[in-house]
Amino acid sequence: MTQSSTVNRRIVLASRPHGVPTPQAFRLEQVPVPQPQDGEVLLRAVYLSLDPYMRGRMSDAPSYAPPVEIDAVMGAGTVSRVVASRHADYAQGDWVVATGGWQDYAVSNGDGLVRLDAGISHPSYALGILGMPGFTAYVGLLDLGQPKAGETLVVAACTGPVGATVGQIGKMKSCRVVGVAGGPDKCRYAVDVLGFDACLDHKADDFAEQLAQACPDGIDIYFENVGGKVFDAVLPLLNTSARIPVCGLISAYNATSPTPGPDRLASLMRAVLTKRLKIQGFIIFDYYASRYDEFARDMNTWLDAGQIKYREDMVDGLENAPQAFIGLLQGENFGKLVIRVGPDN
Repeated sequence: MTQSSTVNRRIVLASRPHGVPTPQAFRLEQVPVPQPQDGEVLLRAVYLSLDPYMRGRMSDAPSYAPPVEIDAVMGAGTVSRVVASRHADYAQGDWVVATGGWQDYAVSNGDGLVRLDAGISHPSYALGILGMPGFTAYVGLLDLGQPKAGETLVVAACTGPVGATVGQIGKMKSCRVVGVAGGPDKCRYAVDVLGFDACLDHKADDFAEQLAQACPDGIDIYFENVGGKVFDAVLPLLNTSARIPVCGLISAYNATSPTPGPDRLASLMRAVLTKRLKIQGFIIFDYYASRYDEFARDMNTWLDAGQIKYREDMVDGLENAPQAFIGLLQGENFGKLVIRVGPDN
């Protein structure tokens, strides 16, 4: 079904999943298009961002962001067109970044909207390389990872929008960059297109041995967004004073019980102490006020110069968002996952 000027399709959280989400956790509804009041704008979503953090918001466990309520629209960033305005700062046809969620239409009072240039060539980039994922890579590596020339940087999920950007910035900082991805196609892309020095398939039976061979001088920075067996292989290779920025733990998002096997906490804490490791979790929303302008300037410069390569995984149709999101949590996407919700005119 295509977008309508009178019907608002929206996908709501029907139930809280236990483990891997299923399509039954979502429900597609059709309601009338909302109407803006004085001081508001009506937004029509063109592109919708799907990101791993959304799995956490489907749970009611305490976290840094409130959970999505049952029967409420799934939250998400969008690139939208203003289709009607009763707000002095916005006009019909404007491109904006919003938090409209998994639906065709949303009303906003202007708070949190970011206007995009009218002639922007790739509006969807504002959800990826020029948006939250790119900013996460920039702050996580430069501010927390603090790369130095000659150091070894290991990047998990290295062909995703965050990992791919981390690795490329690392190469610009003259690091040896070793990526970790799922499957030979992604590994070839990391080396041949992104310019990584090596990329390893975490599905390989001898993954830990391959990682040790690829990092003969140990690991100085590990950019963590996966956890699980990848971190288990990284831990013994960390050098003294290694830095570990942590922006996600996707391997555990669907977990329903503790990881089986021996208790790893003692060995982890021993390494933290003896190797003076710096492990820092971060939530990118904390950095927008202080770092976003510099990020936007640098990233646009790097993109224009061809120093950063970027890949999108574009899926057509709002109705396909649930299945695409389930696939994202299982590593099926190749690049930044974006839903094309409607036409861009």
